Amino acid sequence: MLNREFSGVNAHLTEASPRRALNGLEAATSRKNTTSGEGMEIDCQPEEPVISSFDEDCVELGDVKDMRLEAEAVVSDVLFAVAEMHLSQSFNSARDVAHINVETKEGNRYCLELTESGLRVVGYAFDQVDEDLNTQYHETVYSLLDKLSPGYREAFGNALLQRLEQLKQNGQ
Repeated sequence: MLNREFSGVNAHLTEASPRRALNGLEAATSRKNTTSGEGMEIDCQPEEPVISSFDEDCVELGDVKDMRLEAEAVVSDVLFAVAEMHLSQSFNSARDVAHINVETKEGNRYCLELTESGLRVVGYAFDQVDEDLNTQYHETVYSLLDKLSPGYREAFGNALLQRLEQLKQNGQ
């Protein structure tokens, strides 16, 4: 069961929040198998609601997301896997855009722009926006960091392995 659940988590490694992946793994491995009326083992009851992680993370004010709040959530979620990350104080962030400074484990610095379209690199130094830079938007910070930083991938994988070991030691 653990291998099957782990491979499901591993398949979404670059798109899943590290905390959400680890918590999902914990939930998947801590569920008790139950027996249905027909004698089959099932992992969860069919009446358990499916909760969308996207809906949990949305911070909305009216019809517009407050990107400053979204940016704070992004920083707190991946801070463990980068050398430095913080909201830029140099730009007057509007509700529809925020800027995040990040330094990868490899020492590369970036200024990221967060909008409804996603995240993209807008500069190669803290608090720098290069208007001529035309970079790809990423739907999540996880896919962006996965592309930019092998150290991020390693830190995420190590955190996942540590959590698996904890679960194994607890007999789950």
